[in-house]
Amino acid sequence: MTNTPQAKLDIKLGSLSFSGEGDQDWLTSQLQMLIDCAETLNRDALSQPQGASQAPLKSPNGSQFQEPLATYLKSKNAEKNQNMRFLVTADWLRRRGSETLTSGMVARALLDNHQSRLGNPSDCLNQNVAKGLCEKSNGGFFITQIGMKTLGYE
Repeated sequence: MTNTPQAKLDIKLGSLSFSGEGDQDWLTSQLQMLIDCAETLNRDALSQPQGASQAPLKSPNGSQFQEPLATYLKSKNAEKNQNMRFLVTADWLRRRGSETLTSGMVARALLDNHQSRLGNPSDCLNQNVAKGLCEKSNGGFFITQIGMKTLGYE
């Protein structure tokens, strides 16, 4: 009997996770099944209407915030200026319950809600940071007090 080399695999893709130990060929086939499953789940999630299977998110003060992004952008006069659209979209995500914000989340929210995309979301973040409207922290960013005042919060 020959000993085949054992391999170990621990992987997490969103809410999908797998942990296994065995020969390399078996783990490779399991990894491929996991990737196929993740692609199917992602395709299914994208085909569902926005918010169809999710409970409404709560804003930081505990109330439910359900205003559509398009309406929120218009109410804050942020349709034309990319940096303002970035800031207002970040605020919209914050009000819907997102604690840590990223430029990718902002870009994705605009895309998912059929709004004009940002030319360079990272640059928009950096410009808002330079103006003191946002501050980077813990792999993401948050809106500063100056940013909140700019958005109309006292």
